[in-house]
Amino acid sequence: MKFRLTLLCVVALSVLGACTKPAPPEEPIRAVKLLTVQSDALSAAQEFSGEVRARIESRLGFRVAGKITARHVEAGQSVRAGQLLAEVDPKDYSLAQDAARAQVQSALTQRDLAAADFKRYQALLQQGFISAAELERRHTSLQSAQALLDQAQAQADNQGNQATYTRLLADRAGVVTAIEAEPGQVVAAGTPVVRVAQEGPRDVVFALPEDKLSRVRLGQTLQVQLWGHDTLLVANVREIAASADPVTRTFAIKLALPPSAAPALGVTATVRLSRDSTPRQEVIKLPTTALRQEQGKTSVWVYDPAQQTVQAQEVVVSTADENEAVIAKGLSLGQQVVAAGVHVLSPGQKVTVYRSPYEKSANGAAK
Repeated sequence: MKFRLTLLCVVALSVLGACTKPAPPEEPIRAVKLLTVQSDALSAAQEFSGEVRARIESRLGFRVAGKITARHVEAGQSVRAGQLLAEVDPKDYSLAQDAARAQVQSALTQRDLAAADFKRYQALLQQGFISAAELERRHTSLQSAQALLDQAQAQADNQGNQATYTRLLADRAGVVTAIEAEPGQVVAAGTPVVRVAQEGPRDVVFALPEDKLSRVRLGQTLQVQLWGHDTLLVANVREIAASADPVTRTFAIKLALPPSAAPALGVTATVRLSRDSTPRQEVIKLPTTALRQEQGKTSVWVYDPAQQTVQAQEVVVSTADENEAVIAKGLSLGQQVVAAGVHVLSPGQKVTVYRSPYEKSANGAAK
């Protein structure tokens, strides 16, 4: 009996132990990279990304309406002056041209009859059988027939032009930059079908914020560096947009590249804009990897060496300097902040300072 009671107690204790929740695992101690907050000067120049474009880019379209039956070029293809780009159905215009030719033939016949009639009446006048007034009426009829012939001929020439307008030709040599209509599509007269960048001078176009507009003027010389090239090109400000883009609130700036430079269209270019001539300002700069966004606020993790923990510190970012953020408020010189991995930390979390295995100890040996 005593053995059974002991067995029941053991079983009961086991069941109670199984129902008890296990203790939560301890939060791991993460290794973080730190950097010390120091003052630094703003860069002497700011960089803006631009694109190489042709000085003149035409959006070509048919001068008549119709259904596109063929397109003979593709985007990126070089074209020469007079090359056939696309065609619309010419049947209606061919029929109209035939009708105009028939009108010319009819008017020509009427003119010839009026001329023969006038000639016969001239002979009758010389013989005294008719009056001068009757001959004048015949002369008027001849002039009217001639005018109808001229009108019919002009209409025939116009219809002939309309028929030729069913073929879209390149007016200048260049490169096709875009296709804006496809075969089977019915287009109105003037609807853009092919966009062609003409050969010739090249521009670099970039967007400039409103607060930097006062630092650019027409004729100003700026430095331009093409993507993948180390050579700096000198370009002049050729055009400044009169109004800002309604969406981005930036102004389009066009720089004229030197004639010797002929980069490919669409190449990315970096434009260097010198800062104002004011003395260089000492500021606090942090890499963007040290910033974290939460509920519309920007903050960093500040390291407490005594407790070996991190705490969130709200900061105010004033601007960007190349690939770094300029901190206007929230940090003091000498503080240590987490430089990377900010999204996996929590307030008061214990951390260890990460040290690269390539760092050397005081005696010069690698750790």
